Amino acid sequence: MILNIRIDHNTADISTIEKSTCQMEDLFEEIRNKYVIQEHLQLKTCNRSELYLILDNCNIDNFNFLDFVVETDDDALKHLLRLSCGLESMIIGEDQILGQIKDVRKKSLSDGHAGAFINTIFTKAIHVGQAVRKKTNINRGSISIGSAAVELAESVHGDLKCKKVLIIGAGKMGTLVAKALVEKHLKAIVVANRTYDRATCLAKELGGSAIHFDRLDEAMSDADVIISATGAPHPILTYEKIKAAVPEDKLDKLVMVDIANPRDIEEEVKELGVKLFNIDDLRGIAEKNKKMRESEAKEAEIIIEKELLLLKKSLKHIEVESLISNIRKTAEKIRTQETEKAFRMLGDINGKEKVIDDLTQVVVDKIFCDIIKNIKTAAEKDDKKLIETAETLFAREESK
Repeated sequence: MILNIRIDHNTADISTIEKSTCQMEDLFEEIRNKYVIQEHLQLKTCNRSELYLILDNCNIDNFNFLDFVVETDDDALKHLLRLSCGLESMIIGEDQILGQIKDVRKKSLSDGHAGAFINTIFTKAIHVGQAVRKKTNINRGSISIGSAAVELAESVHGDLKCKKVLIIGAGKMGTLVAKALVEKHLKAIVVANRTYDRATCLAKELGGSAIHFDRLDEAMSDADVIISATGAPHPILTYEKIKAAVPEDKLDKLVMVDIANPRDIEEEVKELGVKLFNIDDLRGIAEKNKKMRESEAKEAEIIIEKELLLLKKSLKHIEVESLISNIRKTAEKIRTQETEKAFRMLGDINGKEKVIDDLTQVVVDKIFCDIIKNIKTAAEKDDKKLIETAETLFAREESK
């Protein structure tokens, strides 16, 4: 059974998504206490948190999923394929989600949490995401969360060319913001990051300057726009910090865009007159982008439906992989033993051993080719009786 538990921008605001982090961890532990979780993977971005579980079975009616969306098997698989193509993103067609899926797959495998099922599922998702972007224009000229954040700042200030922009955070989201600013040909850009070297590298790409995190107050006092995207577990820009750092006559002119999850900037900062935006405020830009890509999305859905069928077949094959492996091992053991007997009986065959070895290999492969094919077909059709029969027929005692 494949179980997907998620909360994202489609069903919740940023505040609810933030609160769900601990709830999802508790839910995971609750499920693990009642059922055997064979594989698992967690995906977290600025506007979503998702959990993928592989279990033998699970009665989802036994749990209170609160604000979460819960889908199983085919629905869960289809959601992941849509997600990899950018169809579930706030900014339809954005490319960042594909990289994030690649990263969590790699990490889950490295941590030992993922096995054959999750590897197959996520490898297929990556393939489909790449294919859709190649065969459609879903991401042609697409905007990112970073460029949407810049667009929000422009909605207040207009042209940003003469404005001073401070980017807090030099990770992936900060880099997206940086790329969007480069396209605007801005000059006065400052990057702050806890790791100064990373801030320096990003600032160099921008033609801007980097500062140490302990000089953040100084940089904020002079900024017209502050875009924050760190991975901090709690707000780094509080009401008191902004009040102390930014001159009073500049507060109502300051634009702050928070694209972090959890948020970097306290909501109370608005009380100072600051124009504060967060992930929720990107929805208007996202809706405009969505309408532009409706026809491309339809083409993507056709590709997804075809690939979903192939994925389901692959997963069914995994279910009988151990049976097929045992058949092959048994056949190879018999082939090797009998071939060696033949060599001893034939004596000196003038270096023709490989010819005989290849011949026996081909014979065995051809004998079992249709058998293995039929077992895979039975798995695809959920023909448990035929699979059980095959297990009985080809079961061999180790001593034999």
